[in-house]
Amino acid sequence: MGTDIDSLVRINKEELSKLEKLLGYRFTDLRLLQTAVIHSSYSFERGLCVNNERLEFLGDAVLDLAVGHILFNRYGKLHEGELSKLRASLVNEQHLAKMARTIDLGKFLALGKGEDSSQGRSKSSILSCAYEAVIGAIFEDGGYSSIAELVACFFLPDIEGKKEELLIADAKSRLQEVLQEKHNEAPTYRIEAEEGPSHQKLFTVAVCFQEHILGTGQAGSKKEAEQKAAAAALAKIIAENG
Repeated sequence: MGTDIDSLVRINKEELSKLEKLLGYRFTDLRLLQTAVIHSSYSFERGLCVNNERLEFLGDAVLDLAVGHILFNRYGKLHEGELSKLRASLVNEQHLAKMARTIDLGKFLALGKGEDSSQGRSKSSILSCAYEAVIGAIFEDGGYSSIAELVACFFLPDIEGKKEELLIADAKSRLQEVLQEKHNEAPTYRIEAEEGPSHQKLFTVAVCFQEHILGTGQAGSKKEAEQKAAAAALAKIIAENG
């Protein structure tokens, strides 16, 4: 990293310090953090030879590892496919942009004039890439232990909610697999109740197997109510089988 970065660090030292506080991490080499917030549009306009794309590449890989490591240790009963889906929901563009917004990362970005004037600081694509670059910068500066702490701090609050969302969304297929494997027979679904006006319906659905109700679910659509019923049935089966 050349003298241009050194100059930017001197100019932006106060802002970089604010970002460090929001991240809860103090850099040994502030040039890494400065590079992480430089968008390619800024480096192009200023004739700089660096931007955040290489750090973004590194951060993408590090996030996959750190989030995967947390999920592996936290959810011993989830299968590989379930762990992969859960990790994907936590490291996709939308969720990483959300993480970036929690630390107001957009405010600290160095953008080209055109990108800045077109609301670049609020674009999910730019925010998510910059967040990955910051992760890459922290990894380069402090190693894996620093990243593990940061990921635990920022991602853990969302992990359980994401897990429940995914399990409910995937519940019907998983329940069918379980019952087909054990009994070679699929469950059936029936509407138990349909309440409310046409624009705000509430459906109650039961999932049945061999004339027994395994679970029920309520939602504003039949599909979601079926998924919730299947999720309830799965939870019951897991509880009964220890």
